This record gives sequence, C-alpha cells and structure tokens, in this order.
Amino acid sequence: MNLGFTRILSPIDGIPGIAKAQIGDLVGPLTGELTTVSTLDPIKAYYSVTEQAYINFTRLFSDETIRTERSRQLELQLIFADGTTYPREGRVYAVDRQINPSTGALRVEALFPNPGNALRPGQFARVRVKFDTRKGALLVPQRAVSELQGSYQIVVVGSDNKAHIRPVKVGERSGALWIIEEGLKPGERVVVEGIQKVKEGAAVTPKPFVSTQ
Repeated sequence: MNLGFTRILSPIDGIPGIAKAQIGDLVGPLTGELTTVSTLDPIKAYYSVTEQAYINFTRLFSDETIRTERSRQLELQLIFADGTTYPREGRVYAVDRQINPSTGALRVEALFPNPGNALRPGQFARVRVKFDTRKGALLVPQRAVSELQGSYQIVVVGSDNKAHIRPVKVGERSGALWIIEEGLKPGERVVVEGIQKVKEGAAVTPKPFVSTQ
C-alpha cells in the first residue's frame, strides 16, 4: 500500500484546531477543511484608533515615510480582561487603508511575541499605545473627574476644608488616571469618592484616598 496518501502535513507551523475528520475517515478534495492551523508566534492583535487620534498623529508627522517609521516604533501593551498586562511589548505591523465609515475608526494590526503560545486566536484584550512621555504631568484618578455636556470638572478641597467645583481641561488617560492640562495646581486636594453628593461651598471631612487598583 502507498502510505504516503495517509499522512497530511500542514504547510505552515502553528497550533491546529480540533480535527473535523478522524483516523479511518475517507477524505478528498471535496471533503472540506480538516482543521485550521494558526501561526501564534508572533501573534496578530487588531485594534482601532479614532479618526481624531489619526489626524493628530498626521499633524505631528506630515511626511509619510517618517510617519510610517514612527508608527512602527510605538510601544504597544496588551491589557487583559482582568486588568493585568502582558509582559511583552508589541509593534505596529500594518494600518488599514481607510477609516471605517460606520465606526469612525481606523483599524491597526500589531504583532506581539508569543513564546509558549500563551496567547490564542479570538482572545480579547485592550491595546495601550505608549505614544509619548509626559514629564511632570498632573494626574488624578478618573473617578475624580465628572463630565457634563462635554465639559469636565473636579471638586477641590480648600485649606478651610470646603469643597469648590472647578472646571478643568483634561488630556490623555494613563491607566486609571487622567492628565489635567488646566484648572488644577500641584498639591491641591481633590474629591475622589462621593463627588455626586458634594455641593459648592459645602464643608467636608477629607480622608486620604486609597486606590484599590
């Protein structure tokens, strides 16, 4: 017997799915796929950036060659559903050709090292992009910032332990923190818990905030 026809090899290296045919089954060109093999190291991750973020990026790097080179230098992190961070950084591999008209976002393809195949296809994670390093940035917990009709405000506690509602200009988010561009000075105290109950000029008894993250 010609046993060469009884062995099927994948043309690529990777992890196969559960086979749809078993030993002893008769298979042929019309049988359909036997399984799916995925190359997992490196593994691809897809994420989207907003149209405004893309516009801001093109303003910083108007030359296409420099823009492409800079995008491949961006440091990417995977944030799992439980909030933990994947220990290896990824890089941008490809950018889609158009903005999705239904979502207003641009799809990006990234590659992450995956030794040991810890990551699997179909797994969900958020992608965090380290675009720039801000030195001396003023950060407050996101829960300390409230939004009202497109405007942002915080509650500041003065030296007299009275609350004062103050509008602020926010910047980028960094994890569970928000960068405050304008409206707050270093050393000022802000209300993190119970800001919905605080009224302008109300006396408060401040206690140190302890983050649970």
